[in-house]
Amino acid sequence: MYCTLQHASALPDTDPATPRPPAWLDGTSNTAAGHSEWPTWLLIATIYGGWIATVTSWQQLGPWLGTPLLIVFTCWYLSLQHELIHGHPTRHAWFNALLGLAPLAVWYPFAVYRDTHLAHHNDEALTLPGIDPESYYRQNTPLSGTLLALYRWRNTAPGRLLIGPAWGWLSTLGAALRHGGWPEARVWLGHAVLLAALLWLLAQAGIHPLYYLLAVAYPALALAMVRSFYEHRAADAANARSVLNEAAWPWRLLFLNLNYHLVHHLHPGIPWFRLRQVYLTRRAHYQTHSDGFVEHGYLPLLWRHRRQPVIADFHPFA
Repeated sequence: MYCTLQHASALPDTDPATPRPPAWLDGTSNTAAGHSEWPTWLLIATIYGGWIATVTSWQQLGPWLGTPLLIVFTCWYLSLQHELIHGHPTRHAWFNALLGLAPLAVWYPFAVYRDTHLAHHNDEALTLPGIDPESYYRQNTPLSGTLLALYRWRNTAPGRLLIGPAWGWLSTLGAALRHGGWPEARVWLGHAVLLAALLWLLAQAGIHPLYYLLAVAYPALALAMVRSFYEHRAADAANARSVLNEAAWPWRLLFLNLNYHLVHHLHPGIPWFRLRQVYLTRRAHYQTHSDGFVEHGYLPLLWRHRRQPVIADFHPFA
């Protein structure tokens, strides 16, 4: 399905000296004002080409070099899937979905990721547990001491990276089993068939399926969770709920500039290669609009929360 989510309007001009966003920022689509999507096509070729080249050269590279390469390409593929969800590189949602259908990242069918992520873009309900599918908050319900401690540890950096991928996958699968009907079951079954074929091909290249699941796909999802570790916070105003993380260029490239997350939520139709340009054009204005929700890199953030949870145990407004 095509993303019919209404794009948030551009920020109001509170300072006449603040430059306006580019003319093509009209919230329509990836080809607004005729700008080209060639960087996304190049990205697709690079990710698929790099992943395939690593797999086919596995015997020459060996696991010590091949494994980190596959982790990076697989994590990068997750970022690419996000871009496909938001209408890039074409106007045809069915074609974009085909480009993201391969289960390189294993854990989620593309359609499930697409639907839950688009639901997440309801900024008025952003971070609310039970409504926002990507919220790490929980409702104030009684829990045993052990389970509460586990929730708290999941919101530390080690907990998010170690158990966050398994927790998220089990929660999504559990919700599908409890509430999903036959259409959702078909999506998961189709994903399972594609995954079985992928794992068989990997085995032909000398990569054991279990090794790929545990040593590549799981760490790749954990690496992707670096971005989402403190991407949103509970706040009264919707504009103060999404972070602006001024990360270094390797992180920006891996996450396709989604570190400028407020900009993405305000203008979800902007392609990844324009996000930084739009942010820098009105940097001070966006930072003010975020109510100071600004971070300066991922590693300092992870280190700061190596023991202390990054968010509260309960959502303060739930």
